[in-house]
Amino acid sequence: MTIDVSKPSIARMYNFFLGGNDNFSVDREACRNLLAAAPSTREICQINRHFLKRAVHHLAADLGIRQFIDHGAGLPAQDNVHQVAQAANRDARVLYIDNDPMVVAQGRLLLDENDQTAFLDQDIRRTADIWGSAEVARLIFRDEPVAALFVSVLHCLTREDNPWALVHDVVSRLPSGSYVVICQMASENEQVRGRLNDYLCGLEDRWGEVRSFDEVERFFDGLEPVGEIGEVSRWWPDGYATPRQTSWEWVAYGGVARVP
Repeated sequence: MTIDVSKPSIARMYNFFLGGNDNFSVDREACRNLLAAAPSTREICQINRHFLKRAVHHLAADLGIRQFIDHGAGLPAQDNVHQVAQAANRDARVLYIDNDPMVVAQGRLLLDENDQTAFLDQDIRRTADIWGSAEVARLIFRDEPVAALFVSVLHCLTREDNPWALVHDVVSRLPSGSYVVICQMASENEQVRGRLNDYLCGLEDRWGEVRSFDEVERFFDGLEPVGEIGEVSRWWPDGYATPRQTSWEWVAYGGVARVP
């Protein structure tokens, strides 16, 4: 497994924006350039992380969900999915999935830390392989609701990857009463989308695209929204508060929905 430190990595850039140390000078330089093009990027990354924690806590604490599959787990950070879920429900089980070499190395070291967690080195597009894996067989009970998380990962898939079909494939495997959590970078301004896509595609071949709001909302077709689908700093169940986004060149857009 080779970690290329000569080119920036989206995962390591995200880690930098969250205040982490698992990044290199090439990543930090790319982050500074991205901030020049889109000054709200650091704010959005932090909002995205707060949304993930709120959603996982609500699912585990308020809705009794005990099984989580985190697609595109990214580099470990504070309050990872299993820590949030198990703090609310000690029986919660979490499967992390990613295939970025550095994420896999760090993830297996820090996230695969007890019998109720595992880290699967797999491309999230290989749904059949994921659901046929030993990790899913051990951690995920097929007759119990599951929370499928797609937070800050779908924008790493291209239109040719058909991320909508991917999400719907995963949903088709979930029992009724399961939940899907989705958040991706979006903008209603076509010129902004084009400019940011051009820049990010130039960084590494893992980037997909910034999408319009309508395109993100398509991920929720056939599902029952829990709260509003929209800019995620405005998503929270009653009783929760979160910092609000203040600038809008691009946003973290998504929400939570129930599988009928």
